[in-house]
Amino acid sequence: MFFEDAQEAAHALAAFLEGKRTIVVSGAGTSTDAGLPDYRGTGTTQEPSIDFNMFVTDPVWRAWVWQRNHETWRQMLRMQPTPAHHAIAALERAGLVSGNATQNVDGLDRASGQDNVWELHGSFATVDCIDCSTRFPREEYGELLSALNPGWPETDELPVILAPARRADAERSTFRVAPCPRCGGIVKPSVVFFGEGLPSEAMDGAMSAATAADAVLVVGTSLQVSTGMWVMRQAWAQGGPVAIVNRGATAGDRFADLRVDAGASEVLERTVELLGA
Repeated sequence: MFFEDAQEAAHALAAFLEGKRTIVVSGAGTSTDAGLPDYRGTGTTQEPSIDFNMFVTDPVWRAWVWQRNHETWRQMLRMQPTPAHHAIAALERAGLVSGNATQNVDGLDRASGQDNVWELHGSFATVDCIDCSTRFPREEYGELLSALNPGWPETDELPVILAPARRADAERSTFRVAPCPRCGGIVKPSVVFFGEGLPSEAMDGAMSAATAADAVLVVGTSLQVSTGMWVMRQAWAQGGPVAIVNRGATAGDRFADLRVDAGASEVLERTVELLGA
């Protein structure tokens, strides 16, 4: 079944979810209403990203990543969960959703009250020392960055965008990076860079939940990144039907029993109302 009308889709999705224990696989489309880019639209770049090896071996790239991270951090703190996040939390409380395997790193899933959240790509809320493996709150590390870079940024209204691997811009940066306060090592955001391993605890939890699920609901992701696709296919391989709610085509459309081409918030909010959740 295919729907573009949000109201019709909500009725179909409510019937799909009723009486099942569903795992959610979510992506950036659940956070666009909060002001975050979907990484395939506003805020994206066709230029290569800075991968893990570039970050670790080159202080120029490292400073550029932390500059962009520091410039957007305060905006991230002000962002609030969207109706899509709250709808997933309501479905979890109602026993219809077992948890959310999210590709997002913004923390809005947990902020909405969701309990079982597997952050497949890490979290913006913490930082890790590569050398001693200590994890720190992002706020704590932010204080160190602010002390080294007083008055930076001059405005907190900069757009939340990715830091492209643009060498000329990186070399012009005068941003200073703080070492690990424990061992003096290299600190990186607790998000998964290209070329870096996935967080095993999150992946194991998500795959286990997908194995036990009756169905899978994909929300706000094109599934072009393989992590979300792995979780979806694990549930599908156990015989679980698949519902996908996303604007635009996805890599998982061929698996979908129910396909909705509409916004995540409007569809999920109405679905929750219909289910009385």
